Amino acid sequence: MAIFLTKESKVLVQGMTGGEGMKHTRRMLAAGTDVVGGVNPRKAGQAVDFDDRVVPVFGSVREGMAATGADVTVVFVPPAFAKAAVIEAADAGIGLAVVITEGIPVHDSVAFHAYAATKGTRVIGPNCPGLITPGQSNAGIIPADITKPGRIGLVSKSGTLTYQLMYELRDIGFSTCVGIGGDPVVGTTHIDCLAAFQDDPDTELVVLIGEIGGDAEERAAAYVRDHVTKPVVAYIAGFTAPEGRTMGHAGAIVSGSSGTAQAKKMALEAAGVRVGGTPTETARLVLTRWESERVAAQE
Repeated sequence: MAIFLTKESKVLVQGMTGGEGMKHTRRMLAAGTDVVGGVNPRKAGQAVDFDDRVVPVFGSVREGMAATGADVTVVFVPPAFAKAAVIEAADAGIGLAVVITEGIPVHDSVAFHAYAATKGTRVIGPNCPGLITPGQSNAGIIPADITKPGRIGLVSKSGTLTYQLMYELRDIGFSTCVGIGGDPVVGTTHIDCLAAFQDDPDTELVVLIGEIGGDAEERAAAYVRDHVTKPVVAYIAGFTAPEGRTMGHAGAIVSGSSGTAQAKKMALEAAGVRVGGTPTETARLVLTRWESERVAAQE
């Protein structure tokens, strides 16, 4: 099992014929992703040879879905065209749109998230690394060779920290890793992923990575307290951030004590979540909890 993305997922790539789209489509194919087509109105009817596979280019998402049965799209288009790309995908009825593009104006993100919700399209991102179900499928830019299939679920605002925790916990492995993005407005949230991992029978423990700014982690803590029975371990980036200075992602806005790493840690720990002080300490907490769960299961 996995959440949102499996080996059965059929993936379109909007912007596949651009430089980033070409590079990462090749990597997704190498990871076993069933990339069934690209989308570029100016190159409709062409095809791209990716060594082991020739991928057709369609003029629209709707055309690509009709021809291939695609249910996922990965968006690599420039920021100015991202809103139109997501709206096009939602209008076509795609189930999942993974928006890798960074630098999208916030008002555009607000508009396409609201529109996608009315069409039943889940959006992950923008400004995110995407998601990977190791050994099954990879939609985005997450390296596929740093971990293996396993029973940890991971949801993270940070792409870099996603990769680090995947690598440090590679001996256990992951069910699905979801990079939700660090912009002020994102589609899929920590809570959405926590709910999905709670319902996934093959996810036994969840790692949550947040960062300073906003209140997403505090809301996630409340959700864990009320709805999650599986162990959760967390890390909050920004414990050493200096006061009064803009840091990192556009969403990292801190006002007084609200939004600080310490405030988020306190909220999570009050909900029974162990919180590491560094990524490596967080990995150690996961390993300790994992081993204790194994021992308890054997008794």
